[in-house]
Amino acid sequence: MKNKITYSQAINELEAIVSEIENEDIGVDELSEKVQRASELIKFCKDKLHKTGEEVSAVLKDLESGEEG
Repeated sequence: MKNKITYSQAINELEAIVSEIENEDIGVDELSEKVQRASELIKFCKDKLHKTGEEVSAVLKDLESGEEG
């Protein structure tokens, strides 16, 4: 993805793509494009969640270390 987007924007775009596909508002020619974009968005979201989980774990670990000392 070229532009910086937020997690919320990615989720909203994914929901729009799913809705188009479910409601058959998308032509066959566009389907491949939309599926590719959805794949990129899913990867972005998974990476963001993984990174956020690691950051939260690090903060919690720091907090626990501070309580022990």
